[in-house]
Amino acid sequence: MELRQLECFVAVVEESSFTRAAARLHIVQSAVSATIAALERELEAPLLLRTTRQITLTDAGLQLLPKARATLEAARDAREAVHQVTGGIRGTLRIGTMSSLGLIDLPTLLGQFHHEHPAVSIQLAIVGTGSPGLLAALTEGRLDLAFVSIPGHQPAGVRVRDLTSVPLDLVVPSDHPLAKRSEVAIAELAEESFIDFPLGYGNRTVTDRAFDAAGLAHHVTIEITDITAGTDFVRHRFGVALLPRAVLLPDEDLAVLRITGADLDWPISLATATGRTPGAAARAFEECVERHVASNR
Repeated sequence: MELRQLECFVAVVEESSFTRAAARLHIVQSAVSATIAALERELEAPLLLRTTRQITLTDAGLQLLPKARATLEAARDAREAVHQVTGGIRGTLRIGTMSSLGLIDLPTLLGQFHHEHPAVSIQLAIVGTGSPGLLAALTEGRLDLAFVSIPGHQPAGVRVRDLTSVPLDLVVPSDHPLAKRSEVAIAELAEESFIDFPLGYGNRTVTDRAFDAAGLAHHVTIEITDITAGTDFVRHRFGVALLPRAVLLPDEDLAVLRITGADLDWPISLATATGRTPGAAARAFEECVERHVASNR
């Protein structure tokens, strides 16, 4: 077996597509197919079941996958050990993120990391399924790190480092009955219709828990996945919204109120998979994140 064969195999499994695996590896799809076929001939066993709709692992493929990942990680560690002696950290770092990180300025953070480690290539992914999708990508090996929001207990398979939290404020149209006030108790919101995020998203979990704790129903009339679009939906009278204070800008069409009587802090964390040893680039990025967060406290 060759490392390139294992790399192609893992890429196809993680991407669930020969086409996406080829794009990830910067080679043509026919080369990926030929490499997998050669690996299957060498091992004398089929590794993947291919249909028009999906790619699944055979029993042999299931046995090979963790060994292949471990082998690639060992090869990466060997390269990094040499690079640290001969010229610093290199490689590719795959980072997942939510659409908003509150007080964390991601472009500035990535710019600082690139300045410190110019030989590291960064692949940034915004996963449309929120924190659950980011955690799945981490545990499946498709990401090295991810910015997530996980209120409550830490899920299995990941290590979570808490970074910061952002209060959620109530946003209403300027002609709403509450618009002239500066704050409102959560008990007064029982009859309101809310614009919110899908179940599983960190900020949705925060709001659901706050309403449950207050013994209130949380009426959601429309679900969105982009924090920055929340104010637009409020402006067009779809309902009111609880949005992170850090993303709210002055707007004459809207009013922003603080909520009393509820825990509405939206946590933001950096997650890594516990089943894999972080590489030198990932460790360096974690250190860069810590410095960035400390400088903005």
